[in-house]
Amino acid sequence: MGSFFKECGCSRPTRCPHPYTIRFRDALGKQREEAGYDRQDDAIERLTQIYAEKKITAPSVAEVRRELGQQTIVEYAKQWRPRQRKMTEYSTGWHVDSSINVHIVPRLGSRKLNSVTPIVVERFLDELETDGVGRGNQVNIFRVLKAILRDAYGKGAMAADPVRGVQEPEYVREKVVIPSLAYVKKALAAADEHLAVEIVMMVGCGLRNGEARAVNVNNVVADDVYRVHEQIHSNTHRPAKLKHRRAGEFREVPLPRSVREAMERYEEKHGTTKEGYLLRGPSGYYTEPMERRRVQKLFKGLPAEDGVGMYGFRHYFASNALGNGIPITDVAEWMGHKSIEETYRTYRHLMPGSITKAARVLDAGLWDAA
Repeated sequence: MGSFFKECGCSRPTRCPHPYTIRFRDALGKQREEAGYDRQDDAIERLTQIYAEKKITAPSVAEVRRELGQQTIVEYAKQWRPRQRKMTEYSTGWHVDSSINVHIVPRLGSRKLNSVTPIVVERFLDELETDGVGRGNQVNIFRVLKAILRDAYGKGAMAADPVRGVQEPEYVREKVVIPSLAYVKKALAAADEHLAVEIVMMVGCGLRNGEARAVNVNNVVADDVYRVHEQIHSNTHRPAKLKHRRAGEFREVPLPRSVREAMERYEEKHGTTKEGYLLRGPSGYYTEPMERRRVQKLFKGLPAEDGVGMYGFRHYFASNALGNGIPITDVAEWMGHKSIEETYRTYRHLMPGSITKAARVLDAGLWDAA
């Protein structure tokens, strides 16, 4: 069936940390070797799988699969990436490329596909943790690696699922910190007029930073309705589609009178670009670095309120809406969340006593019926 061995020359090879190599004959009768098996059982299991595969697989098909398995992860990733046609340059695609080029290739790029086992993937995740990669980023990186490896597995590059049993890193959401109304007012008074417009859009309409940077007078589709259909991307610094949405999709959010008037005052003083953008910069767009400089200056001058950051102004919108009885389904839609579960996980603490309140309402209804 084949053999397994270690090439390290250690006096006690069964105890040393060096990987096993297996030697076997493929479906065409050629002698082959595969390295990178951490345990003796893994090497034996792989030889068993190769033997079983030879019995049921045509020699030509087996040879194609073997050649595919000899490819390195970096080689396969280069072929896999162009096939992901649903990814766009300005959103998901950029993050996938970053995961591949910054994290996957430096750590696993030279490893052959047929040597990747769940233990290899587990060690990769351990390295991410050791290197201080954030949990949220770990989740995204693992999902990209999993997609690449599962694609290769489906084409026969590996005999066994390389991510079988590997648990996705657990992302622990940071506590949501919501500024008080008094703090919001102080921030608006202290911010320069450009940043103040962005804060107003986040506080009043629930926009994300990038969406607020793209504030546009043409998006006012009614006196009390603002249409959100793009953002100024934090990496490309240009207009891009919305998060969790396809190109061309939009959502409509309430436009409070105070927000509309703030937009009108800014337009009257500064005008707009020919496309209708209120905020702008040297490139024509109000970019994330421009925002960041203003935010740093703002928070240096504000009295401390523990944990409050720029995104807290968007959280304030959710707090204001839910605290005033607006259904969470509406809030989820206006904030552009991927699902209502995301809204609930993030803001459920803003609905204290809802069970108690429901009990009172139901009890009253029961007595009335009696």
